[in-house]
Amino acid sequence: MNRKSKVHVVPHSHWDREWYFTIEDSNVILVENLDRLLDVMEHDSSYKSYVFDAQASVIEAYLTIRPENKERLKALIESRRILVGPWYTQTDTLLVRTESVIRNLLYGVRSAKSMGHSMQVGYLPDIFGQNGYLPSIFRQFGIEHSVLQRGVYTDQVNKDLNFCWRSPDGEQVKTNYMFFGYGPGKFLQASESYFHERLQPILETLEELNQSTNQILLPAGGDQVLVREHFPQTIDWLNQYDKGREYVLSDFETFMNEVWAAPSFDNTISGELIASQKSRIHSTIRSHRIDIKQHNYQAEHKMLDLLEPLACIAYSLGLKYPKKWIDHIWKQLFDVHAHDSIGGCNSDDTNRSIEMRLTQAERVINGLTNVLKKQIARAVSKESHGSDIALAFNFLPREQDSLKRFALFTNSEQVSLVDTDGRVLPSTVLHQDYIGGGKRVIVTAEGEKEVQVPGYYRTELFAKVCTPALGYTTLRVVEGKQTNNRTAIEATEIQNDRYRLEWNDGAVVLEDRSNGNKLQPGMRFEDVADNGDSYDFSPWEGDSPIYSAGCELVEVRQGELSQTLTVRHRMQVPSDMEQRRQHHASQELSIETVFELRKGENFVRLEHSMHNAACDHRVRVLYRHKANHTWADQGFTALRREKVNPRMQGWKEEGFVEAPVSIYPLENYVVAEGETGQLGLITQGIKEYELLDEELALTLFRSVGLLGRDDLAWRPGRASGINNKIVETPDAQLQKKLTFRYALHISSDEFEPKAWNALTERYVEHGATYQLQTLNTFEERLERFELPQPIETAPAEFSLLSVEGEAFVSCTKLSEDGDGIIVRLFNPSEAELSILVHSDTFSHVEQVTLAEGEIEQNDNKIKAKGYVTLKFSR
Repeated sequence: MNRKSKVHVVPHSHWDREWYFTIEDSNVILVENLDRLLDVMEHDSSYKSYVFDAQASVIEAYLTIRPENKERLKALIESRRILVGPWYTQTDTLLVRTESVIRNLLYGVRSAKSMGHSMQVGYLPDIFGQNGYLPSIFRQFGIEHSVLQRGVYTDQVNKDLNFCWRSPDGEQVKTNYMFFGYGPGKFLQASESYFHERLQPILETLEELNQSTNQILLPAGGDQVLVREHFPQTIDWLNQYDKGREYVLSDFETFMNEVWAAPSFDNTISGELIASQKSRIHSTIRSHRIDIKQHNYQAEHKMLDLLEPLACIAYSLGLKYPKKWIDHIWKQLFDVHAHDSIGGCNSDDTNRSIEMRLTQAERVINGLTNVLKKQIARAVSKESHGSDIALAFNFLPREQDSLKRFALFTNSEQVSLVDTDGRVLPSTVLHQDYIGGGKRVIVTAEGEKEVQVPGYYRTELFAKVCTPALGYTTLRVVEGKQTNNRTAIEATEIQNDRYRLEWNDGAVVLEDRSNGNKLQPGMRFEDVADNGDSYDFSPWEGDSPIYSAGCELVEVRQGELSQTLTVRHRMQVPSDMEQRRQHHASQELSIETVFELRKGENFVRLEHSMHNAACDHRVRVLYRHKANHTWADQGFTALRREKVNPRMQGWKEEGFVEAPVSIYPLENYVVAEGETGQLGLITQGIKEYELLDEELALTLFRSVGLLGRDDLAWRPGRASGINNKIVETPDAQLQKKLTFRYALHISSDEFEPKAWNALTERYVEHGATYQLQTLNTFEERLERFELPQPIETAPAEFSLLSVEGEAFVSCTKLSEDGDGIIVRLFNPSEAELSILVHSDTFSHVEQVTLAEGEIEQNDNKIKAKGYVTLKFSR
């Protein structure tokens, strides 16, 4: 360009909450660094601004130790001298639920605004790929700009680092791509040698890549860096030395406002950003430390699908909504969701903290769920004049007629459930135990006495129950009536209305009874060497894949509502890399698989369990299906991905920092679509897949014990992360029992996202059950403790609200202002969707933004691949 370049030098610190160091290490350094930053900013008015990594969590952590500095910090944030937000933590956006990403912003923006200002830039400096819905999400928080590092191909920017980034629903944000990452100005100094050898070549490249503007962004920071106090003087020196450019101390808000003030950028990039040309994406990090991914999935599921909607029902009946507890849990989860944390590229010490954080969050979720269910049930028993009751909850805004799992405690071995019309519900006993009552200690005038307590039965069963929309129904527990049992039989097959599954001579054959199509041979396992590290899988040059052969039949169980078939695969695998080099395999890998068919379901439930005793390997399950592309859900629709990434050809010669392999993430499901139809999997926390020539491969886990390693086959050059120290992570070898759960569906139909969201909704539990009883006080977490009863009565059947239309639920929660219920719905299909809502509890419904602010639109429609947030109030 002929115009004089204006170089925006943005001082900042990228703050990893934890990594190869623990969160405690991070917080100690945080306090030291922020103490110094406050002093510098207060005493040097020429230091215009400083970006503290767009995370509100670090501010809260700092003020926990330095509450006396709150007003000092608030004054600097209000005046935009220190910029924080909009995030609570720098969340990964491809390994957590999209609703969790929304909540991260919700908490981050509110926290930052409470301190004076939330940065109006969707800042994404370091996460390993970008969720395609981020532009839409940002816009709903009033954010029109984004600055990011990873995921863009150089030819996509077309010599303009500024472009419009568009979500699948058509919403877009003005975006800048940090071509050299967030640290090209980290070591900025007033030195001729530095200028000519390092700074000048960087600026010339950036100028060449900004053909439509003279505004140049130079991020000047790094990981956990201390404020560079000399920057104002260095800027003065650069302006004196380099007359061809203007240098200013700036920030991301100022830069984006100036560069887009008179925009001449006509380039648009759509969807997810997962390119690995200039910055590493670590596409196989999604199967590392899989236990953390699975545990997080369970915590998110229990929070979003169970506790929050249950709390809304309880709130509408007059009970307290546990808002402070829920806020506390979310903040624990946000620390887990930070990109290094949930990615698993961390030290063992750090990972143990993450696991404990998830455990603590789940304990509180379970405890709160127990309390609310019990308080509702006690109120119902007063209304219905009976204590022999069980409640079945439905957390979806539409009526459900489905199987519910109950744990019932009775004096009699025989038990059944009866609905409000007096009908005995169809049910199947899954498991039953007789439990000795033990002894009870009572205090008498003569002292303590032990009294024998009679024993009782614990019966786990399925019952087919019709439950009202976002509500519950009451059932009567009747003892002495016979119930169908799921029992072991001499057989080789199971079936329901949709599928027949048969074990035949060492192979499992799945038949689709709707069309006669068979999946044969259906499933096998693959074991290969992993010569990589915590960030990336790396194939070993001398390796040959090991595949499972036939399987042995373990047992078949049949019942009226549920049938299972269990098989076992045995594989001989090398115990470590040394054995692989010697082509020796001494370790048995035994994988037990339970297939389950339930009445009324058009998918197969699977559970694999194994004890991993080998090191440095990857295990995948493979399903035979010839296809050229896949569909995987992300956000509020599904994304199509081709089997082969054409950029794989010549990637090294073109200087890619990581091979653009066709290994992809999924949020809930992946579907391989071919000429003969589709085969898809709905997973519980399994996040990585690849479409092979004639198979769909789902990665179960990677087992590798190093945080970083140089020169991997798919990632040449330096180790990722800390590259001057080898950090061994033996816990990451996952030497323990591992269990994997997912569902399988095959069909000759064409792919339709709403059909797969319906399958996912049916597979994922959106309900709960509870028996009011006194025989057992240990089944649920807080059952044995005395609790207050804030409400006297509650109806035997209740529905909070209902929604008509083929929309799906992202969340049901209390509004942040506390005066209504938020229900977020989405439409994954290609066509606009109309919905109707009804509630006897609430008289007013309005659309709000993701930030729960006012919005003009209120037409009961959800656009294609879009979503709406409804607020119900009285």
